Parts: sequence; structure tokens; C-alpha cells
Amino acid sequence: MAPSRKRTSGVRPGDIVAVTAALAAGIFAAFGPFFGVPEWAIALTALLLAGIAVGSLVDRMRTRPDHLRAMQSHQILEIANESLSYLRKGLNSTTAEAVCRIALAETEAAAVAITDRDTVLGFAGLGEDHHAVGGPIITRATWEALEANERRILVSREEIGCPRGDCSLEAAIVVPLQVRDQPVGTLKFYYTTSKLLNETQITLVEGLAKLLSTQLELSELERQTELACRMELKALQSQINPHFLFNTINTIAALIRTDPPRARELLREFAAFYRRTLENSDELITLKRELEYTRRYLVFERARFGEDRITVVEDIERGMTGVLVPAFILQPLVENAVQHGVRPDAPLHIRIEGRTGVDCIEIVVSDDGRGITAEDLPRVLEPGFGRGLGIALKNVDDRLKGHFGPGSGLAVESEPGQGTTVTITIAALPANSVGDGGSDGPQGAGL
Repeated sequence: MAPSRKRTSGVRPGDIVAVTAALAAGIFAAFGPFFGVPEWAIALTALLLAGIAVGSLVDRMRTRPDHLRAMQSHQILEIANESLSYLRKGLNSTTAEAVCRIALAETEAAAVAITDRDTVLGFAGLGEDHHAVGGPIITRATWEALEANERRILVSREEIGCPRGDCSLEAAIVVPLQVRDQPVGTLKFYYTTSKLLNETQITLVEGLAKLLSTQLELSELERQTELACRMELKALQSQINPHFLFNTINTIAALIRTDPPRARELLREFAAFYRRTLENSDELITLKRELEYTRRYLVFERARFGEDRITVVEDIERGMTGVLVPAFILQPLVENAVQHGVRPDAPLHIRIEGRTGVDCIEIVVSDDGRGITAEDLPRVLEPGFGRGLGIALKNVDDRLKGHFGPGSGLAVESEPGQGTTVTITIAALPANSVGDGGSDGPQGAGL
């Protein structure tokens, strides 16, 4: 709960000058004759001091609007800054209650409330004993503010509509909270008298409501981005390359006749592989686990093409296998290398490297396969490009950016007939981005 600390207007140097000048003029006029000061000197001095006092007051009146605006902007930004960590979680009873208490402590309101479109989510200040949180909105003006998406100024206890006759709240300002220009709730400032409903207070509440609305919109955008990443992952999981599936089944079927023990082994591996594919992998996993999944995938491709047709070398820096990465970012790249790289007259060599930089890590998958034409290279990160898992590269790129922000993602380089290199960059690793990767094992191990 935020500490209760009401803002008060500070004393300005001009105020001190005005008071001092006025006080000196009075003292000089009253006691000057006792010290033999001529009347004309007394009158002139008093007139000069009075002029200084009047000048200071005029200066205060002239600069007061700027001073008020500066204080008002500071209040709004202070409240918005303290509220950010709460509103990033969305608009609910917990976040609304916290924001109400922050706003109450930083302003001259007697009480602050936040609603959604139906319910009072938070209330702080006078009347907490009977303004129930969690109940329906009872103030007609609040419904009108939501319906018209406009502010409402309430100047009487009757307009507030509190059923308690002894409620001390007699005025209020109601401003809609918006997401994408649509009202999702209201911010309400209550006062004990309508005399406080001046332009300064109205502007403050409206400005704060706009900033809180912006924070809510950013929270909604983050939630939608996260949801989109999850849906893309689901799409990737559900779109297992049918050619790979059928080819694996056919390979196992053929081995049942020629090599039953090997067929049983592949069947068990395939069951484990497919189970992992169907898992709900919304959270980050270790690079070690992603490598294990990729190795399991390669078991089937080497069984299909022949053990000597696909060779893979891993070169992962020590300690990197514990780095946390999104699930299914490495296997699609290796699968892409197999699909687009295998040639009928030469084996395919794939290299998986992991290296750390100053503020990022890189995971590189390179092959010496057929490569990509200069015409197709700019399109490889477009959804649907290529055969089979057409969404794979775009999906991986989007999820990397969604998890780790700008500077993260995929980069693809290729030369026709020479091979392709895909680089995963994870920028600005967070402090908790290392899990328990276990022992890295020998470096440069071949598969």
C-alpha cells in the first residue's frame, strides 16, 4: 500500500519578497517618526516598499499558470510512473486498487476509484467503509461516461448516487479509460465540496486518464504479441511436415522386413519425438534440450537417406547449453537444411555452432547443400515460402523477436551450389536466461 502523502503548494521566493516588503513598509511607517525620520522620507520609502510588494504579487499572478501546469505535469507523470508496473498486468481488482492508492497519495482528491465497464475494481480514500469494491457501478454518470466515451462532472451528492446519507463525498470527476479509443473503464476523483471542481483538477484527471489509458493499451499490445507468439508455436507444432511423417513411417515399415531390431528402435524414438512435438512449450527451455530434440529428428532423416548421407557436427561453447531459448527454434532450421540441401550425388554436411558475444549469443546452422537462389533469398522469411514447413523460418524469427526484442531474430545467407547459413541472434540476454544445462560434454562432437 502506498504511503499517504498529499501534495502541497511550495513557497516561492517571490512570495517571500512580497511579504517582507509589505512588512517593512508597515514597520517603517509606524516607527519612523520616533527616530526623527522626515515624513517625506517615510512616505517615499513606504511607497517604494509597497511598489516592490505589488510587483512581486503581479509577477506571481503572471507566472502562476505556468507554475500550476508544471506542478500538474509532475503529479501526472509521478502517478503514471508508479502505476506502470501494475497496469502492465492489465486492468483488474489488484492493479486498480494499487493505482487508486497511488493517485490518492499524490493528489488533493478525497477519494479515487477505478471501474471497468461493469464493476468497481478499486476504491481508496474517504468512504472506503461503504463504497464496496467488486460490486456493480451504481453512479448513473459513470454509465453515461462509458456510453458516450466522455467525461462527466458531478456537483452534488445526488449525482454521485451514494446510498449512504452520511457520505462526505459531494463532487466528482469521471473520465473514461480507453484502449484503442474504446472505453474499457473509468477513472473517478471524488471531492468533499464542488468548490474544488476547478479547471486545474479537471485537466489533471483528464491528463492522468490519458496516460493510464496509454499504459493499458501497451499492456494489451504486449498480451496480444505474447498470444500471437503462442498461436504461431501451436501452428508450427500442428504443421509437422507430412512428407517427413510419411517418409519416417515408410522407413520404419521397410526396416520391419529387413532389420526388425532397428525398426523397433526407430519406433520408440519416433514416439518420443512426436510426444515432444505435441507438448505445450510456451516457456523457455534450455539449449541442451533443444539440441536433444534436434538430434532425435536427425535419427529419422539419416535412417531414411543413409547414415553416410547426412553428417552433423556440433561446436557449442562451454556453458552455452544452459542458455534458455524458445522451444522449436533449432530443429526447424536443421530440417530446412535437410529439405533444401540434400543432393543426390553428394553427402550433406551440417554444422551447428553456438557462441557468445558481449551482449548477445549466436547459434549458427550451416550446410554445404544446394543453396538458395539470389531471387529466392530475400523471400525466405516470408510466411509460406518453400516446401513443407513453409512457416518455420518466419515463425522462429517472430518468436525470437517476441521473446528478446529488437536485435534478435534470424539472418540467412546462401550461395547457390555452395550452401546456406542461418544465424540465430539472441540480444541482451536477461539475468535469468541461464538454466541448468548440465554438462556440455565434449566440444565439436559429431553426430
